[in-house]
This record gives sequence, C-alpha cells and structure tokens, in this order.
Amino acid sequence: MSMTVNEESVVDEAAFSVRRTIRIAASVDKVWRAVTQPEHISAWFGQTVLDGAAVGATGTMTFPDYGAVPLRIEAIDEPHSVSYRWGNDDAAGHLPETVDPEHSTVFTFTLEPVGDATQLTVVETGFETTSDPRANLAAHREGWNSELDKLVALFEKRP
Repeated sequence: MSMTVNEESVVDEAAFSVRRTIRIAASVDKVWRAVTQPEHISAWFGQTVLDGAAVGATGTMTFPDYGAVPLRIEAIDEPHSVSYRWGNDDAAGHLPETVDPEHSTVFTFTLEPVGDATQLTVVETGFETTSDPRANLAAHREGWNSELDKLVALFEKRP
C-alpha cells in the first residue's frame, strides 16, 4: 500500500499565516482523537500534557532538543475543529513558561469527512506578534509538512 501524497504547507505572508490541507485514510472520529487527546497527539507531534479537554485547558508540548512549549486550548467544536494557542516563537531563542496571548500563534485543525477518509486542514495564525515573523512563518511551514506527514504515516502503517 502506497502512502498518500499530500500537498505541502502554504505561507500567506500578507495574512501572517501557514495553511496545510491533507487527506488521512481514517475516520473523522479517529483523526479527532489524534488531534485532541494528549496520548494520541504525543504519538505523532510533541509529547503533550494538558490539564483538561475543555477551552482554557493548559499544558505543554515538548520536543526533543527544543524544550517545552506552553499550550492552551482556545476553541473546540467536536468533532469538527479544535484551536490551540502556543508560545512557540522559534526565533525568540527561549520558550516562555506560559502562553502569552500578545506574543503567540494559534493553530486550528479542521476535520471534514471525504468518503471513508478525513480531510484535515491546519491553519496557524498570529505570526505578526512573534519576534521574527518571516523566519517563524518559514520554520512553521516546514514544521507542518513534517509533523502532518507523521500523522498520515501513523494511520497508514496500521492495519
């Protein structure tokens, strides 16, 4: 079975956003768990800890050789979309202890059923509030390419 090949992330410099839409060979319910439950997020993204599953829940997403990024759930519309705010300012050189709403970005996963698969779109916004918007847009564009490819692979290597 061949891997699904998905388009890469797209940067909109005028809107200070990164967007990527992929197709995953799994049901919306399974993909929803993969993007909302810490034990499932940890299997493909950063090691995730959250103190709840509702809007306002906080925690961290830890990456090897990078550190613990503060995380907060901003919005949930189960099983259609979930938004996280994180203090992941790559260009700042240090990670804040907690999410600073003035200097952080928000990424939103939107899920739509397409046949027996799921179309997942991520949009990350707010780069204009970061220390180096262009550098962060480029870094996060690459990040969403590699991280979401891991999510696709996670589902496609399972029976």
